[in-house]
Amino acid sequence: MLFKNYNKIIANGNDEKLKIIRKDILEILSSSIDAVDPYKSVKKHFNKNFLNVEEKKFDLNKYNNIYLVAFGKASIGMAEAVTDSVNIAKGIAVTNDKEKKVFNRNIQTISANHPIPNQNSIKAADKIINLLEKTKKDDLVLILISGGGSALLCKPRIGLKDLQKTTDILLKSGANIKEINTIRKHLSYVKGGQLLKYTKSNVIALVISDIIEDPLEFIASGPTYPDSTTFSDIQNIFEKYNISHDLPISVIDLIKKGIKGEISETPKLNDSVFEKANNFIISNNKLACFSALNKAEKLGYKTMFLTSAIEGEAKDIGNFLIDKTINYKTYAEKFLFVSGGETTVTIRGDGKGGRNQEMVLSTVKKIKDNNIVFCSFATDGIDGVVNAAGAISDKFTYKKSKKLNIDPEDYLKTNDSYNFFKKLGDLIITGPTGTNVMDIQLIALYK
Repeated sequence: MLFKNYNKIIANGNDEKLKIIRKDILEILSSSIDAVDPYKSVKKHFNKNFLNVEEKKFDLNKYNNIYLVAFGKASIGMAEAVTDSVNIAKGIAVTNDKEKKVFNRNIQTISANHPIPNQNSIKAADKIINLLEKTKKDDLVLILISGGGSALLCKPRIGLKDLQKTTDILLKSGANIKEINTIRKHLSYVKGGQLLKYTKSNVIALVISDIIEDPLEFIASGPTYPDSTTFSDIQNIFEKYNISHDLPISVIDLIKKGIKGEISETPKLNDSVFEKANNFIISNNKLACFSALNKAEKLGYKTMFLTSAIEGEAKDIGNFLIDKTINYKTYAEKFLFVSGGETTVTIRGDGKGGRNQEMVLSTVKKIKDNNIVFCSFATDGIDGVVNAAGAISDKFTYKKSKKLNIDPEDYLKTNDSYNFFKKLGDLIITGPTGTNVMDIQLIALYK
């Protein structure tokens, strides 16, 4: 079962109608995760010795050897789909899930850390570079990329401790993922299209998107795609979030050298290194959202898809979504709004939580007089750095918190959404799902 606290979430509904809606929401989320299952997302593109993707057909018989490189939160499922479809001479898969591995004697699985890289992230990059350097012109490298790859695959231009500190600062700054990955690309020897420099062979990259609008250059920091960003862009990001004074000197010096042209820029669109590469998006947030809509309709809900491009401060977005819901007039007995995307949280307190939990927390008081159930869920099963994928609330959540003598506003001020919902029993807990297509919000109205 996807949800480890399935029965608890349902039982927390104060009446039978709420219990049913909570159960429905869990079923809808399960359907969404199944729709973006990494194994299925890859496997469907293989037919005997052919790879068919986006109306292109690749004859895999024409290559002397096929190698595999996979990194990201979905790497294991993606890699297993490939090894079940074609013979792989050798491969490496890098995951954040220590409990999983690719069961193929030709594939080495490496567990690294996310979201803060560790020594294994560097070890993985070194092993992948070593593998790529041995490939030849008539070989094929299948590169399987998914969200989380930025942390799991690291070949930094600075020391690991400085990279870890920089990553931590960026994640807490309120910067969006494109801004964060712009910096990551320029602190790296493999990101921003640079991974292709290490191979002479043909490359096909299959990508599961975890970024709004599926920009290939930013997913996992775009290791196989041209980079449009520059060192000068980084200086602007530093100024925007006023973080220069907190960053390691090695980072500041590196960016200055890059701006002066003392360090080469990442490869751009016209670089010959991209002539041998093909990049394809095979799964994304919109696919998960549409699956949610279809499942909800089968369960008797009228539905509306809002967007798969939700971004901004989590608490602001939460209030925006609830305002839209409260003001919506419907005659349906059950109605469901579905949205997706990825918000940010500017850390101002020392609490525990994540963007999905904070989004739900920010609306607890607002929905207390309305027949609404609100859930926000991280499709990778990890919201922030806690063991929850998100949270769920309804009109009784505020009343329950008052009985426990806890105030949602106090917890919001300290970014302590995890402990608020833990006390109420309304955390959504799955563990790592093995995929990553950002977040999904479900808002149910009922009569």
